[in-house]
Amino acid sequence: MNELRPDRAVAPLDVPGRIGLVDYGMGNLASVERALVAVARRAEVVRVTAAAALDEVQAVVLPGVGAFEAAMRSLRELGLDRGLRAYLDAGRPLLGICLGYQILFEAGEESAREAGGARDWVPGLGYFPGVVRRFPPGVTVPHMGWNRLELTGTACPLFRPGDAPPYVYFAHSYYPAPQQAGVVTAWCRVGAVRFAAAAWRGRAGGVQFHPEKSGATGLSLLRRFVGWALGAGAEGDEARGATVA
Repeated sequence: MNELRPDRAVAPLDVPGRIGLVDYGMGNLASVERALVAVARRAEVVRVTAAAALDEVQAVVLPGVGAFEAAMRSLRELGLDRGLRAYLDAGRPLLGICLGYQILFEAGEESAREAGGARDWVPGLGYFPGVVRRFPPGVTVPHMGWNRLELTGTACPLFRPGDAPPYVYFAHSYYPAPQQAGVVTAWCRVGAVRFAAAAWRGRAGGVQFHPEKSGATGLSLLRRFVGWALGAGAEGDEARGATVA
C-alpha cells in the first residue's frame, strides 16, 4: 500500500512547462508558489492576473483564502470569472485549493442574504453542481489542523489506487456539498459532518485542505497534479486514465 506520509521525501519533477497561479488578491500565493517550484524545478510558475494569460499556460492552480463573495467579486473585476469558465469549458487542467476549490461550485452560503424570505446565494463558477455551506452549530469553527482523508477510489490525478488515507492540513469554516457524490474523491469528518474534502470532474477539481501546508504529503499531491497536467513520464501516464466523465 502506497501511504502518503508527511515525513516522506518528495523528489522534484524534471519537466518543462508553464503553470499559471491565479492572483486575485485572495490568498497566500507565496507559499503555494514555493510549493509548486519545489515539485517542478524546470516548470515556470507565472502569476495570472488577466484572462488572456490563461492561454499561455498548460495548467492552472486556483488558490484562495477568505470570503466566497469577495473572491467572486475580485475575479469579476479582473475578468477572470469569464476566463476561468472558458478555461474549464475547454477541458484544461485546473486545481482549486481551499477557497479556490469552493468557488468551483454553483453558489456559496457564506454571504447569502435574505431577500423577500428567500435565500440569495452568491454565485460561484458553477463547475461542480452543488453549494458551499457553513458548518452547523456544534462543530468547532474554523476546522483547523491536521485531519485524515477517506479516499473514495474515484479516478483523480491526486490519489492513486492503494493509497492509504493521508493526513492533511485544513483551515476553513465552510465546506462544499456536491449534488453528485460521484465527483467526490475524498471525504473528511468533523464532528457529525462528513464533507467533500476533494472532488474531481473531467480535467479539473479541487481540495478543501492546503497541500502547500501539508508537508511532504501535500507536496506529493501537488507533484502528481503537475506531472499529470504537464505529461511528465510515469506521472502523466498514470493520470491519463484519471479523467472523470
